[in-house]
Amino acid sequence: MRSSLALALLFISTMFGCAAARLYPVKGPLSTQAPPPVYSVKVSGAFFSGNFSAKLTDGEVCKGHWTTVSRGIAPNSPNATNPKPAEPLKAEWDTVYGSGFFVANVLGSRLYGRGVAKGAKGTVLTMEMFKDESRPDLVAPGDVNTRAIKGVAKDDKGNIYKLVFN
Repeated sequence: MRSSLALALLFISTMFGCAAARLYPVKGPLSTQAPPPVYSVKVSGAFFSGNFSAKLTDGEVCKGHWTTVSRGIAPNSPNATNPKPAEPLKAEWDTVYGSGFFVANVLGSRLYGRGVAKGAKGTVLTMEMFKDESRPDLVAPGDVNTRAIKGVAKDDKGNIYKLVFN
């Protein structure tokens, strides 16, 4: 129990104290542009939720909130009391990282967050991220690097992105 709490706190401070990232389009209309645009992202928060924003190339800023995805009762279970805030990006994880990645790595992870951001011009951006617990070599005690954190996003315009932390 104590090690789980310590790992969760390390994840939170590493990932969500205040982290900079980039969104790289891998599928959809933006991925066909030469060169494709790269969006800057800021993720912040404490404990199991926080905020994030993405600055798009046309100047639009999408702002939203993320929360940790519960590993509890399945949402379609008769015992479920709260609906999911957004559908998982299963297909997007598999598009970016390879077939079966979501089920093998992300689903059921203790350190998995999801959020939705909206822009003033109407863009809706859904983003997910998780810390790869199978790679303890990437985050040493006291280290604040974010190499073990992976992420994906999609927008309402048919684009899928790889989220890469700086």
